[in-house]
Amino acid sequence: MKKIIFLWIACVLVMACNNDLKKTNINSNTFDEELAKEIGADDYGMKKYVIAFLKRGPNKSQDSTTASNLQRAHMDNISKLAKEGKLVLAGPFFGNDDLRGIYIFNTSTIEEAKQLTETDPAIKAGTLTMELKEWYGSAALMLLNDFHKKVTKIEI
Repeated sequence: MKKIIFLWIACVLVMACNNDLKKTNINSNTFDEELAKEIGADDYGMKKYVIAFLKRGPNKSQDSTTASNLQRAHMDNISKLAKEGKLVLAGPFFGNDDLRGIYIFNTSTIEEAKQLTETDPAIKAGTLTMELKEWYGSAALMLLNDFHKKVTKIEI
């Protein structure tokens, strides 16, 4: 009897999840040529980006006020680049290691990504450095910022 109840509950959960997927159109396998073109997808649904690995920089000596102001300016720059469509993804790594965070730039060249990193006040101040790598990933990442806005209660 317990097995039957468990199977019934499992079936109900699977059907509920399937209905949620249908509502959000995530489960659709229909190719959308217009969307693919809009986000720069190739025939595989992929595109070239540049990833930046943010690392602790040589300038480590700052008072707490300067560090706080620099962090605010760093975050403001991230928001600006995201609004311009140049920054697809950004976020810090946990821990206090030298590897501090990651950016994924919507650009196909190291040179353009380098120009974008140079707009970051933390890079200018030497508290961060960036290692840039070309990367081939899903073009659907271009949709991430729009979805992020839908789940963000407090903007940073």
